[in-house]
Amino acid sequence: MGFKTGIIGLPNVGKSTLFNALTKSKIAQAANFPFCTIDPNIGEVMVPDERLQELSKISLSNETIPTKITFIDIAGLVKGASKGEGLGNKFLANIRECDALAHVTRCFEDENVTHVNNIIDPVADIEIINTELLLADLDSVTKRIENFRKRGGKKNDELLSFAFLEKAKELLESGVPLRQGSFLDEEVKMLHLSQFLTSKPILFICNVDENSIKEGNGYSKKVEALAKTLEAPTLNISVSIEQELSEISDEKELKEFLIEMGMSSTGLEKLIQTGYSLLGLCTYFTSGPKETRAWTIPNSTLAPEAAGKIHTDFKKGFIRAETVSFSDFASAGGWTRAKELGKVRSEGKDYLVKDGDIMNFLFSS
Repeated sequence: MGFKTGIIGLPNVGKSTLFNALTKSKIAQAANFPFCTIDPNIGEVMVPDERLQELSKISLSNETIPTKITFIDIAGLVKGASKGEGLGNKFLANIRECDALAHVTRCFEDENVTHVNNIIDPVADIEIINTELLLADLDSVTKRIENFRKRGGKKNDELLSFAFLEKAKELLESGVPLRQGSFLDEEVKMLHLSQFLTSKPILFICNVDENSIKEGNGYSKKVEALAKTLEAPTLNISVSIEQELSEISDEKELKEFLIEMGMSSTGLEKLIQTGYSLLGLCTYFTSGPKETRAWTIPNSTLAPEAAGKIHTDFKKGFIRAETVSFSDFASAGGWTRAKELGKVRSEGKDYLVKDGDIMNFLFSS
């Protein structure tokens, strides 16, 4: 399990170029006119993790399998999308399939690149999309409430309660995205089931010129200020630079290029790190001669649930888990020495798996 991130934004802000750079592909058409993307482009990317490579070397593994992230390049949105304008209906349906949203905004000047509204104003651009998502959710929740009333409350097995829907409607009518609402524990579960667009975690990508990657610029500063009110993180990424980085296959050359540009990591690495934090995800590993593999799970996942990511039988017949931290495993040089040093722990069903744990699950068949 990785996570599925939808790349959204107005037409011509750099979504498809970013998608191609992140996935090191050319499957998304990138052109200087609106709606060059119609059907969503989907690409999987291996999540870079230096720990995985080190573990594989220690265990002399035949195979090294990283976890993956899926990126979806979604058609550009325009004002009125919630009512079907542009490619609105397709856009909104594709968003529902995503775990998180990466909202790309144009924060650079270039007279050769058309802006759909003929003015560079990333805050106004964000507000257009936020409004359309709010309106789409309001329409959806209103219809669900009407259906409840038609049934006269006769059904008691509904996944979403009437009180939850009323609360959601009140928030949306006040212009508050559902991700920022205050919900009870049971309502949080309903929120996850609802697939409302404004309940999706979101981050903002400021597509800046290459001189503004580190410090940003006037446009990106405005986005950062707005993002704070929306409790969302921001990233400064130069899509044109990411496109160049994606064409460098030699690791040494890539590092030299990053240093030259004053960058500590690629946009992909920054995006994945932010995405994991946004969704509350962590990584555990399995490692041995056959393979070393990374597994992505939510933070505070119980050991049997983590085992179930490998195979349902591991969860059903879970007995215990042999567990060692990455640092202890690496310093010991593998399972055998780690056990001799007393670094390997025996954990039961109530153990919450931590980021970097190396796990060996014992189960009954």
